[in-house]
Amino acid sequence: MGYYNLATPYPYILFLLMLPLGMPKWLLFVICFFTGLIVDGFYDTLGVNAAACVTLAFLRTTFISLTVQLENHETFATPSISEMSFRWFFIYSLVLSLSHHFVLSLLEAFTFSNFHYTIIRTVLSCIFTVLLILLFSLLFYQRNRR
Repeated sequence: MGYYNLATPYPYILFLLMLPLGMPKWLLFVICFFTGLIVDGFYDTLGVNAAACVTLAFLRTTFISLTVQLENHETFATPSISEMSFRWFFIYSLVLSLSHHFVLSLLEAFTFSNFHYTIIRTVLSCIFTVLLILLFSLLFYQRNRR
């Protein structure tokens, strides 16, 4: 599903964003890599989504280590709206989605000649994806947890 080849949502990254906080890093990278390879198999791209998903995994571990005190949360708690705040989850999904789409768009284009088109495509796809992620997250929001 896309909008004139400008905005293409990638809602599969919600699966990667919702992996538990206490997951070992090596397992996170393996899961992200194989998720990207599976998506590459359906999109007929050669490792583009896998590279973007591994970048997302790296930035996810960095973002979580900078913003979350893991001692305050359970080992298998998922970074969701019900576990964290809406503001934190929105920034989390926006930053990681933007980085994923930026790497994906740059690798798909593989040139800097139409860089403005790549940036526009990245931003629009990111907005579309974040809206879908927030919609799915709000559908399964559990208020009594926090």
